[in-house]
Amino acid sequence: MIQAGLVLEGGATRGVFTSGALDYLMEQDLYFSNVVGVSAGSCNAVDYVSKQIGRTKDCMIHQGKDYNFYYGLKGFVKERSVLDMDMIFNKFPNELIPFDFDTFFESDIKCEIVITNCVTGKAEYRTEESDRERLMKLCRASSSMPLVCPIVTLDGVPYLDGGLADSVPILHMQKQGIKKNVLILTRPKGYRKKPVSKGLARVYKKMYSKYPEAVRTCILRAKRYNQTMEYIDKLEEKGDIFVLRPQMKPVSRLEKDQDKLAAFYEHGYTLMREMLPDMLEYLGEVMEDGDRKDDE
Repeated sequence: MIQAGLVLEGGATRGVFTSGALDYLMEQDLYFSNVVGVSAGSCNAVDYVSKQIGRTKDCMIHQGKDYNFYYGLKGFVKERSVLDMDMIFNKFPNELIPFDFDTFFESDIKCEIVITNCVTGKAEYRTEESDRERLMKLCRASSSMPLVCPIVTLDGVPYLDGGLADSVPILHMQKQGIKKNVLILTRPKGYRKKPVSKGLARVYKKMYSKYPEAVRTCILRAKRYNQTMEYIDKLEEKGDIFVLRPQMKPVSRLEKDQDKLAAFYEHGYTLMREMLPDMLEYLGEVMEDGDRKDDE
């Protein structure tokens, strides 16, 4: 096992890029000791820890009516959600595309899922070691995009998409003393978020009037995201981090075109294969430490 951190950004269906990269790593039997996933990255994270090659891809590039998780306009009005979250986090893992809970819970990998507390507006980094339903609920909360997905309640506390408070939790990894980190991002180098418009800010304030700190987090998200990207760029320049990011135009956040999704998946898979030697060279000593630990 590689004694290092693996940080997985979200981005809804853009996460299919990450699934391609992780599928290649799993084929090479390369696993990190610490993994943290945000939003769609949390779904990729748990499938990586459960060692299920192709599962995230199958969930995102679905075949047939029975696998469709998009609501139409009528469904959105009724369910207050663009996505059928019950399909994704209940029917998929328990029936249609089974999730290997046993392998996940038996793993020595520390897997953290990022969620945003609506009361505090802050990120929380959660793990789950035994409860199947709770694990999927954490992933659901982490993936619940504001405005288009309902709030998820855990232990009486409301939560939304982890990316609101911490889109790319590299600082969280570093604060744990993890010096070597690999990031898989879903946007090309140089991407920056635009500030929230006054109109959208008003929508946030109206939709989440009960949670002023969540509103503040939504409005500040672009600024914080851009600051994180600047920090990552500096780390990358110094060789203190390894970043895998798309080198082609990403798919949209809620892409439905299966050919486009398949191409973005293949891009992630191919790019990881091409850049693997560079990643292993960066990891260097922690690879050797991990090998010695496994040998013992």
